[in-house]
Amino acid sequence: MRLAVLGGSFNPIHHGHLFLADMVLSRLRYDRVVLVPAYRSPFKLDAVGMEGSARDRLEMIAGSIAGNPRLTVDDCELSREGISYTADTLEDIISRYMPDGKPGLIIGDDLAADYIKWRRSEAILAMADIIVARRVCPGKPDVPFPFTQIDNDVMDISSAAVRERIARGGDWHSLVAPAARTIIEDKGLYGCGSHSAESNAAESNAAESNAAESPLDSLVLRVEEAARKSLSMERFLHSRNTALFAWDMCRRLQNGGAYRLDERQAYLAGIAHDLGKEFSDREQLRLAKSDGKKISRMEKDKPTLLHGRVSAVLLKERFKVYDSAVLEAVALHTYGGVNMGPLAKIIYIADKLEVSRDRYDPALRKLAYTATNLDEIFMATLDYTVSSLRKRKLNLSAETLRLLESMKGL
Repeated sequence: MRLAVLGGSFNPIHHGHLFLADMVLSRLRYDRVVLVPAYRSPFKLDAVGMEGSARDRLEMIAGSIAGNPRLTVDDCELSREGISYTADTLEDIISRYMPDGKPGLIIGDDLAADYIKWRRSEAILAMADIIVARRVCPGKPDVPFPFTQIDNDVMDISSAAVRERIARGGDWHSLVAPAARTIIEDKGLYGCGSHSAESNAAESNAAESNAAESPLDSLVLRVEEAARKSLSMERFLHSRNTALFAWDMCRRLQNGGAYRLDERQAYLAGIAHDLGKEFSDREQLRLAKSDGKKISRMEKDKPTLLHGRVSAVLLKERFKVYDSAVLEAVALHTYGGVNMGPLAKIIYIADKLEVSRDRYDPALRKLAYTATNLDEIFMATLDYTVSSLRKRKLNLSAETLRLLESMKGL
């Protein structure tokens, strides 16, 4: 996969950011752009209150790219805290995402002139291809390093201008995506207050006018919004990364001709697989009973083990999802199960190996990125997961034990 990285404060994310990412995808033929919000930008050391808005900025980015598998958000700089240095981020992104070739690094022409002063600038050039976007200069920047310039229109929009318009009650709704508008208004960010009623009406109209064309795409957006609002941000990002990992696996395996897979179903199952993860023990037990299956002693002692089944129940009852492959994939992603279908195996793999997981074998993730035999990837992931559980002296479920027995003959 060809990957490009776009960093920034995203305080807030606006259409200029999204436009720039789209230009890189369409003009330079990258497969995905990773948006990386800074904890503290070295270019904005005097910024006030940036650390405290980290979750809000993450949530606005996540909402703005909902349902778009070509854009993702990574919180590595927020997790590291401190000043966010590009070289550190590139090393982290490359090690986890394992892109094909050098990733692209997108910077504005306003930063290009001082690039040589960046920390470890030579190392950055060795790791990434520099992509320069027009922000202020009409011509080609005069810089002493190789780069690719995007011939983009200059959008007269900045996060600072958006914040200023919000604070004074000016017109700002068209500058950010509908989900970001809702978050700003609901939380009263940047001084947003008295004009909320008018804004909410605008948001509702915008959401209707931008409705997804396909019923499945519309369903995905509704489920993703529910996951973003009900889960912790860490859990939501895991769910979205699972959806993207599953999407990528489906596209790659399908292109190999061995499987008939729908990447949109994979994205739906991935984004929904942990919907019930953070429910109370009592609620987990109540909802799990409604699927008609037995609840084991181990599950009664630790009801969170039921969250896959609970999430499948929620998909069916709240979102009217009746696709058996999707429901199976969500329900079985924790234990696995005998006779799992291809989509269920993909979600099991994606849940264990997505890029935000810190407990993983790099060789196993590489196998998932490159191998064309789904059962080979699945068996390797299952073996690794079982081995990890045994090392931590955790019990295996009866379902997992039966699955291991059934897989021995493959």
